[in-house]
Amino acid sequence: MKPTENPKEVYQDADPVELPENAFRELAEDEGYRPIMHPARDYPEVTPYSVGMGLLLAVIFSAAAAYLGLKVGQVFEAAIPIAIIAVGLSGALKKENPLGQNVIIQSIGACSGVIVAGAIFTLPALYILQAKYPEITVNFLQIFLSSLLGGILGILFFIPFRKYFVKDMHGKYPFPEATATTQVLASGLGKSSAGNSGQARTLVLASLIGGIYDYIVETFGWWAGVLNTHVTEWGQTLAEKTKLVLSCNTGAAVLGLGYIIGLNYAFIICAGSIFVWWILIPLLGTYGSAEIAAMSPEAIFSDHARMIGIGGIAMAGIIGIVKSWSIIRGAVGLASRELRGNTSEGKTVRWQTDISMKHIVFFIALALTAVLIFFWIGVISTFWQALVAWLVVTAIAFLFTTVAANAIAIVGSNPVSGMTLMTLIVASAIFVAIGLSGSSGIVASMVIGGVVCTALSMAGGFVTDLKVGYWLGSTPRKQESWKFLGTLVSAATVGGVILLLNKVYGFTGDNALIAPQANAMAKVIEPLMMGGDTPWILYMTGAILALILNWLGVPALAFCLGMFIPLQLNTPLLVGGAIAWFVGSRSTDKALNDARRDRGTLISSGLIAGGALFGVFAALTRFLGFEYTSPLSTIATQWAGLAVYALLIVYLIWDSMKAKRLKD
Repeated sequence: MKPTENPKEVYQDADPVELPENAFRELAEDEGYRPIMHPARDYPEVTPYSVGMGLLLAVIFSAAAAYLGLKVGQVFEAAIPIAIIAVGLSGALKKENPLGQNVIIQSIGACSGVIVAGAIFTLPALYILQAKYPEITVNFLQIFLSSLLGGILGILFFIPFRKYFVKDMHGKYPFPEATATTQVLASGLGKSSAGNSGQARTLVLASLIGGIYDYIVETFGWWAGVLNTHVTEWGQTLAEKTKLVLSCNTGAAVLGLGYIIGLNYAFIICAGSIFVWWILIPLLGTYGSAEIAAMSPEAIFSDHARMIGIGGIAMAGIIGIVKSWSIIRGAVGLASRELRGNTSEGKTVRWQTDISMKHIVFFIALALTAVLIFFWIGVISTFWQALVAWLVVTAIAFLFTTVAANAIAIVGSNPVSGMTLMTLIVASAIFVAIGLSGSSGIVASMVIGGVVCTALSMAGGFVTDLKVGYWLGSTPRKQESWKFLGTLVSAATVGGVILLLNKVYGFTGDNALIAPQANAMAKVIEPLMMGGDTPWILYMTGAILALILNWLGVPALAFCLGMFIPLQLNTPLLVGGAIAWFVGSRSTDKALNDARRDRGTLISSGLIAGGALFGVFAALTRFLGFEYTSPLSTIATQWAGLAVYALLIVYLIWDSMKAKRLKD
C-alpha cells in the first residue's frame, strides 16, 4: 500500500482471529498483506502492564540467560518463552485486546537474550586473561556501557532497514524464530472461533510433545541427543583413518527449525557443513601435518576448518553489503531528505510508522558521541587511538547490521560470534599498527568487541521483533521506542550478573564456568596482542571460497553459516526441510498442498516453542542439583535415539497431512 493512500478506505473488514493465508508466502504483484490488528485502528500496546511485565521478564531472562550461557555455552532464545508467558498471563488475567500488549512484552523482554549474547561472548575473556596478566582490569561500568551502547547502536542502525527486511521482502525469507513467536502470540486470539481454537490446540499439543521430548533427552538421556557414527566401532575406525563422521541432533526444536527454513536454504546450509566435515576435515586429517593428523575430527573443526568458515562469513558479509548498497544508500538518502525537509510522503499508516528519521539521525549522532567518550575516558587514554577504535566500531556495526539481519531471516541463528571474531582480528591488527598492544590492547579490543558483538546481536534480534509486529499489525514506532528501555535494564542486569558469577564461580580453574565463546575470543586475541601466529591463510581461504560461491550463484552466507555451525545442528535442518517439501508436494491440488504446509509450519512452531521453554527447565533442573545417569549403553541410546527421532518425524508428517481432513 502506498503511504499516501487513505488507510480507512483500504482496510474495511473486521479483525481476523488467525494469520492470513498469505502471511508466509510471497505476494502477487497486486496483492497486499492485511495483518491481524487493523492497520487503520488503534489498539492498546504500550500500557503500564505491558511495559512493566516486559521489563520484569527482561531482568529475569537476562539473569537466567547469562548464567546458563556461561555455564553450558548456549544462550537460549528468550523471545519464544516470553511470548508463551505473555499469552498465558493475558489469558489468566482476562485482558481485553491483549495482542498489541503481548507484542510489546515480547519485544522488551527479548532484549535479554540479545544483550546477553553480546556480553558473554566477549567480556568474560578479560577475566580469563586476567589470570595470566594481572594488570588487566575490568569493572561494572565497562561491561554495562559496552552492552548498553552496543545495544543502542544495533537498534538505531537497523531501524532504517526495517521496511526492506520485514515488508519489501515479505515471503522471501523464512524467518524461523519470528514465525514460531508469531504463531504463539496469535494462538491466544479468538478462543471462541472453532478454527482458531483448533489451531491453538495443535500448537499447544506440538509444544508439549517438543518440550517433553527435549526435556527427557536433556535431563534423563534415555535416548541419544546426537546420533553419531563416532560411537560405533566401525565409525571410530572410519574417523581414525579418514576423519569422516556423520552426526545429527535429534532435538524436536531443531527439526521444527529445519521445516520452517525449507528445503532450499536447508540444503545450502547443510552443503556447507558437509563440505567442511566430509571434504576439508578428511583432507586436513589425512594430508596435513602430523599434529593435525593426531587430532579428532571435532578438534580439527574447532581449531582449523571452522576458521575457514569465519573467513567465508566475513567475505559473505562484505558481498552482502555490496549487493545491498542501494538499500543502504536509500536509507541514508531518506535521512538526508528528511533533515532537509524534502520528503514528499503523506501520512503513513500506523502499522508502518517508524521513529522519525530526523530523530534517528540525532540519536545516532548522540550515541556515537557517547561511544567515543567512553572509549577515550573509560577504555583508551589516548584520544587519537580512541578515535581509530571508534571509526572501526562505527563502520563495522553499521555495515554488518544488514548481514546479521539477513542471517536471522534465513536460518534463525545469528553468526555474531564469527563476525565478532573477525572484528577482533581486524581491530587488533589496526591497534597493533598504531601502537596499542599488550594488556591495554587486550582490554581495548575486548571492550570494543563487546560493543560490536552486542550491536550485531541486537540488530539480528530486532529484525525478529519487528517481523513479528509486522505479521500481527503492531506499531513499529512503539516497538522501536520501548526497545531502548529494555536494553538499558538488560545491560544493567547482565553487568551485575557477570560480576557476581566471576566472584562466585570464576572463569578459570576446576569449578569455573566454561564460557566457551569467551575462551575462544581470548585464545584469538592473546597472540595478536602479545605476539603469536594468526591463521590468516585459513581466513583468506574462506574469503576466496565465498567469492567463488557468489560467482557460481550460490548464497554465500547460507553456505558459510553451514561451515561455521557444527554438523549435528545442520543435518536436522535438512531433515526438516525435506519433510516440508514432502508434505507440500503430495497432492496435485495446490490449495491442499499449501494447507498441509501451513499446518506443518504451525506444528513446527510448536516444536520450537516447546523445545525452547523446556530447554530452560532442563538446564535449571541440572543446576538445582538433579543428576541422573541413564543405565543404557551408548549403543543402546543411539538406537533408541534413532527410533524416537523416527517417531517424531512420522508425527510431524502425519499431523501435517491431516490438513486434508480439515479441508474436507
